[in-house]
Amino acid sequence: MQNFCTLFNSNYLAKGLVMYDSLRKFSPSFHLYIFAFDDISNSILSNFKLEYVTIITLAEFEDNDLLKVKPTRTVAEYCWTCTSSTILYCLKNYKIEDCTYIDADLFFFGNPKVLIDEMGNKDVLLTSHRYTPIYDQSENSGEYCVQFMCFKNTKNGMKILGWWRNECLKWCYNRLEDGKFGDQMYLNDWTTRFEGIHVLNNIGGSVAPWNVQQYNIFVKNEKYVGVEIETKKPFELIFYHFHNLKNHDFIRFNEFIFGHYLISKSIRKIIYRPYIDKLKQIDRNIKLINSDFDSLGSLRIDYKWYKLIAHFLKNFFKNNKIIWLRK
Repeated sequence: MQNFCTLFNSNYLAKGLVMYDSLRKFSPSFHLYIFAFDDISNSILSNFKLEYVTIITLAEFEDNDLLKVKPTRTVAEYCWTCTSSTILYCLKNYKIEDCTYIDADLFFFGNPKVLIDEMGNKDVLLTSHRYTPIYDQSENSGEYCVQFMCFKNTKNGMKILGWWRNECLKWCYNRLEDGKFGDQMYLNDWTTRFEGIHVLNNIGGSVAPWNVQQYNIFVKNEKYVGVEIETKKPFELIFYHFHNLKNHDFIRFNEFIFGHYLISKSIRKIIYRPYIDKLKQIDRNIKLINSDFDSLGSLRIDYKWYKLIAHFLKNFFKNNKIIWLRK
């Protein structure tokens, strides 16, 4: 049994449901603990009656330590503050052997079991950003990404998780300060600070818009496979992180721009198009439950201005290296 947890509010509801569907497709035995961070997401999730899912409300989850710092954080900062606490909650309350945190905007193209199995007897799994050099944000967003992290319910695993939670309670903000940024920069020295840390080697477990330029990805025998351009190393794509996807209808245009990441036409077609189609389908399903709720509202843009904006951004980011912070 693979145990996963994720957290999101209604702004990420459609993405979270698409992520769940992809996990259900490729993982034959799993359980997903979803922390619903507002009433709308909790209500709609409950109506979907999802299999292999436990929905956890804020009322159930929040403890005094979290409630104390909540007023001092923005919505995003509070979500980051809570990441470590969601993992800890699952390990303690459900007595499971391990728990893997996954961002709501991941999409699985293969079984994540191969990634977790790679840990062996280690206690914590980290994934590297593997930045394409032009997008290297290590100094601002860290060497490792919180996107997919596994903690075992061992003495050492709980020690590391407890340390991370305590640090996030003390400081977790959307700014770079004294070598910290959000919950993510805390991971930078874990391979030397702690024992039992494994950094994922499988390339297919950390593909994202900040590194996809390094790979050729294609579909072969209904599997998504890739080749690292520099080393010619083959891999199977396990998940893609749809970071900074802002408009579900960008596929209609010739150019994609996600923040400052330029995505090739091939990747748009075989990676982004299926994901966008699934977002639209989930949006329709959500409207059957709550016709007034716009699950893709944060992804929409006025077409009247899009081509002008896209043209400007394409040329601007082509000539400037811009730092884009996590999430």
